[in-house]
Amino acid sequence: MPPKRLSAAEYAAGIRAGSRTVLGRAITLVESTLPADQLLGQQVLQAVLPHTGRSLRVGITGVPGVGKSTFIEALGRYLVETQGKKLAVLAVDPSSQRGGGSILGDKTRMPWLSAHAAAFIRPSPAGRSLGGVARATREALLLCEAAGHDVIFVETVGVGQSETAVHGMVDFFLLLLLAGAGDELQGMKRGIMEMADALCITKADQGNEQAARRARVDYQSALHLFPAAPSGQVPPVLLTSAVAGTGLAEVWRAIESYAAATRQSGYFQQRRQQQQLQWLHESIVQELETRFYAAAAVRARLPALQQDVAAGRVTPFAAATELLDLTDRAGPTTP
Repeated sequence: MPPKRLSAAEYAAGIRAGSRTVLGRAITLVESTLPADQLLGQQVLQAVLPHTGRSLRVGITGVPGVGKSTFIEALGRYLVETQGKKLAVLAVDPSSQRGGGSILGDKTRMPWLSAHAAAFIRPSPAGRSLGGVARATREALLLCEAAGHDVIFVETVGVGQSETAVHGMVDFFLLLLLAGAGDELQGMKRGIMEMADALCITKADQGNEQAARRARVDYQSALHLFPAAPSGQVPPVLLTSAVAGTGLAEVWRAIESYAAATRQSGYFQQRRQQQQLQWLHESIVQELETRFYAAAAVRARLPALQQDVAAGRVTPFAAATELLDLTDRAGPTTP
């Protein structure tokens, strides 16, 4: 038998009571693309909104192979066991662009957190959304806050524009790096390093300690060449070993120190307000796109225009303009 469909009030009550089952169902609801689910999901979010905003949101990124899941398991265990924190992990897995499938293996890579009552792990497929970030990650984050989680980790897939997207929804952005994996100071890493609030060199163990210390010096020197961070804080470069459990306390102290300093300066709240406005404008774009493709006139004309554009008979700009003119003449539409 399928579970009974809950009302928005029942969802909100279950989330506030700390029910992991209801929280999981609520996240599934906001991830759904069904119009009825989307409507109910927004009602649930509105109901729990007064209970959000109290968590510390931490984005964690790094290239594949850096050990993000292992690091999160170790740091999360430290927070739960020694700091008494209630932790949520929103792990966004890459989806296949061919079949749309996703591995969703984070629970198997975080066995201790997966089994602990104070931790909640939610792997979500990235789908086709910008930068590989699940469409409903922000909504899931709010639901986890309403459920009373003190700290929320958002793990990126570590490729493309996902880092920028996650940076726009967290309070602290942690970049994980490897020592001795090539020229660390070249390529796409500069842009990511400029966004990072702290750099953490992982796997500083098992004979790799010297290389990790050299890499820390290189990164510290490179950071001096970057523009000053808007927060006014200088990103520290830290060394950790998830296997040995070293450096985890230093990472958490860096996060807490940053949060305390930016709250005192007012930057913390200012940044959250900017993120809310960014979310608003992104939602407008998404809703406009949904309504555009739902318009009957667009659905009727689009296939032929696509063939013309593919054959080189019409420019993409001219085709887009024609379709937009059709929606203007048709008037407002609803999906």
